[in-house]
Amino acid sequence: MTRLGRRGPPWWVWLLLALLVLLLLAAGGAFLYLRSLTLPAGGKPYTLEVKPGDTLAGVARELEQRGIVKNARALRFVMDRNGTAGSLKEGLYDLTGTMNLYQVADKLAGPARIPTVSLTVPEGWRIKDIPPIFGKAGFDPAGVRAALNDASLSPYARGKQKNLEGFVFPATYEFRVKEKPEDAVREMVERMEREFTPENVAKAKALGLGVRDWVILASMVQAEAANDAEMPVIAGVFLNRLRDGISLGSDPTVAYGLGKDLPDLDRPAGDFTRDTPYNTYTRMGLPAGPINNPGQAALLSVLSPKRELPDGRDALYFLHGLNGKIYVNHDYAAHLRDVARYR
Repeated sequence: MTRLGRRGPPWWVWLLLALLVLLLLAAGGAFLYLRSLTLPAGGKPYTLEVKPGDTLAGVARELEQRGIVKNARALRFVMDRNGTAGSLKEGLYDLTGTMNLYQVADKLAGPARIPTVSLTVPEGWRIKDIPPIFGKAGFDPAGVRAALNDASLSPYARGKQKNLEGFVFPATYEFRVKEKPEDAVREMVERMEREFTPENVAKAKALGLGVRDWVILASMVQAEAANDAEMPVIAGVFLNRLRDGISLGSDPTVAYGLGKDLPDLDRPAGDFTRDTPYNTYTRMGLPAGPINNPGQAALLSVLSPKRELPDGRDALYFLHGLNGKIYVNHDYAAHLRDVARYR
């Protein structure tokens, strides 16, 4: 009797198995390929600048070209899936080719770094001296000059003077690149106004000074003092003279009224006797307005003056000797003796 052998699976079963293996291999390959698109692309560090009107599609292509991502479409897909495709903001994004696709997508969905430029307005500089500082930082000097001459930007200068002299705070600023000059100047004015706290205004009022008078006197102290330590002493002398009805006799006010720098004053030519609203030799009281933009030390020195000499008498005169020291006296005769000794 003949023994029958076992029959194998039908041919179509083998075909199905082969197709299944091929599908699994294809799926695995596709998975590995898609996964590879999320890995770091290896490009060099790159700062992406997003400008108004830029699209995610354009940004993604740029990042692919720069080697930040391997595939632009993959980046768009991830951000679409995350709901962040519309999160691009104007500004700078610091990226590197060591970041994976998801890290790049998260970075682009976060806040942009705003490009800024740093500039410093020194203490005691006049309005006329400030535009060139902005010009070197890439601003339009003419636009800055126009804004600085707009007294309406400060409630303390508005209607009282022709520009913002005295009400621009000297400091180091970080301004946005291409920021409007008026906005930059407004920021400096607002920074000055932060000095006018209720406490400081009350201290000025106790001295008989309004905010603008306080700034005027601080600008004189700023111009006269060789350093911060001298400021309370000089402020004390000026306050005592104001109280006693003695002319302030400040050389920097004369220079300002004549449109000159202090070293250019010419006594023999009659500069000190030429009457202007700023000449504190020919006119009593404070000058017509601030003569520069005082810093915080000068402002605070007026509120905390040193008005007395060590012997308790009022300080009424001061001079800077050629040796760099300041000499303060109560009476004019002693002041003249110090002038003879130290000048």
